[in-house]
Amino acid sequence: MRCAPPFLYNVFESRGYYPVCGENTFRFRRGLQRATVRLHRVGTFVASFTGHDGPHLMASALHSFDQEALEAYLREHIDGFGKLEQVQRFTDGQSNPTYRLLTQDRTYVLRAKPPGKLLRSAHQVDREFRVMTALAGSDVPVPRTLHLSGEDSPLGTMFFVMAFVDGRIFWDPALPALGNAERGAVFDAMNRTLAALHNLDPASIGLADFGRPGDYFARQLDRWTRQYKASALEPLPDVDWVAAWLNDNFPDIPEAVSVVHGDYRIDNMIFHPQRPEIAALLDWELSTLGHPFADLAYQCMQWRLPNDRDFLRGLGGVERGARDIPSETEYVERYCERRGIAPIAEWNFYITFSYFRLAAILQGVLRRAVDGNAANPRDLDALRQTIPALARDARALL
Repeated sequence: MRCAPPFLYNVFESRGYYPVCGENTFRFRRGLQRATVRLHRVGTFVASFTGHDGPHLMASALHSFDQEALEAYLREHIDGFGKLEQVQRFTDGQSNPTYRLLTQDRTYVLRAKPPGKLLRSAHQVDREFRVMTALAGSDVPVPRTLHLSGEDSPLGTMFFVMAFVDGRIFWDPALPALGNAERGAVFDAMNRTLAALHNLDPASIGLADFGRPGDYFARQLDRWTRQYKASALEPLPDVDWVAAWLNDNFPDIPEAVSVVHGDYRIDNMIFHPQRPEIAALLDWELSTLGHPFADLAYQCMQWRLPNDRDFLRGLGGVERGARDIPSETEYVERYCERRGIAPIAEWNFYITFSYFRLAAILQGVLRRAVDGNAANPRDLDALRQTIPALARDARALL
């Protein structure tokens, strides 16, 4: 007897998956690969996959659109765009819905604003498009950008299209599938790319007006405090305490302005299929002109986050020396060497700021999920637990 709605069988059995009935979720199996499906709303679903290398895909779209109209639009605006055979949504990521577009001879990626009511200044796909276009040909590898739409697109929201980059995405920063030599080289590649990004002169690549220079941390603290309050669902005293501590304990921050990525972590990178090299740095939604220490501290949170969970997995509890993974101190020192700058003072402030900022970002994601327009609502329970945990961890640093 079938235990899931008929449209799910049409999607999954056509791809060779066989159903395994569940009480509250529907599961499908294909060899070692598993798909766990939760109904999100009428006609749409969320599917999480295991047993895959690279990005995870789902067939259900968050946007409502006519595929033929989308194909006609893309043919008009992208040279060589052929018959659009399939649109698949990536399940990974929490912000801007991202789709793989399959034509008869090419693969593209479309990244769009989500539908529904959005927070002001969030989901700025036009900024992602602009910064990736500016970085083309630099020492910071990015996908080739192809087209930016307006808000009156066939999807009903602004989107951009870029080339598909094949390669590996590492979801566990401990890199258990790699040998020590390659593991160390992956971390060195991340360090080198971050230094290269921060060494770029924004004006030289047409990004002199990409953000306001100066007072970056003060402005960011104000922004994320306001965003957090706008999306709060319940009182979280530890988050409020950390925000107040940051306001009261600003250090003497050396002036520096660079393009900052805003979400620089290993699972936002595509690595070459065979070599420990970054093929593309993704997810530039939070990029701006800012202080480079913000990117560095944000990435270094990963050394402190626990490794024994699937959501926001870090290196906490991992024996790093035996795996040829640099310590946080070694990683920061190598970055400073590459940039030719002095050792960073008041490091705890930047790490604490990163914890608070991430908690505020995730609070916005949680609010969108509750409101029904998140790109990936499958991690609701994990989000509810992670946000106060981040604030508690930040307080423990102090």
